[in-house]
Amino acid sequence: MTRRSPARAPWRRLSTRPVYENRWIRVREDQVELPDGRTTIYGVVHCGPCVGVLPFLDRDTVMLVGQYRYVAGDFYWEMPTGGIKPGESEEAAAQRELAEEAGYHAERLQKLYLAEGLRPVERRADPTEFIEVRAFPFDEAVRMVERDEIKDSMTIIAVLHAARLRAR
Repeated sequence: MTRRSPARAPWRRLSTRPVYENRWIRVREDQVELPDGRTTIYGVVHCGPCVGVLPFLDRDTVMLVGQYRYVAGDFYWEMPTGGIKPGESEEAAAQRELAEEAGYHAERLQKLYLAEGLRPVERRADPTEFIEVRAFPFDEAVRMVERDEIKDSMTIIAVLHAARLRAR
């Protein structure tokens, strides 16, 4: 008979209580029993599904959007991102966020959403977003990741993934 490692044993939720909710996130506090029998409080943040899209004007030029991020207290360059609305497909959400934040529509989307064949569209930004849109040489975007100038994790992953795909 093998004994299960405590590192692999599931925790047991004893109770839960909602703490906060808005249209983007829900926060709850759970009381849980640990594998060794002790109990503790564990905070859980649930974010709804979201998408990000890395838009290429051409093979060597990527569009990034920049905005002040309140929680971080600084301005950041990142790819257009946002939540998926109920009943909306990932592709539709990616096109909507691309239009809202960067003012473009993509002829082609490639998952991990790389957008190509961009054409300008009317930009209807979210009323809580104040966004700057700028084209960067893709190699510069890679260097911005390497220099820790791009901080958004989804954007970092997308830029590095696109660089890996281009190296093939």
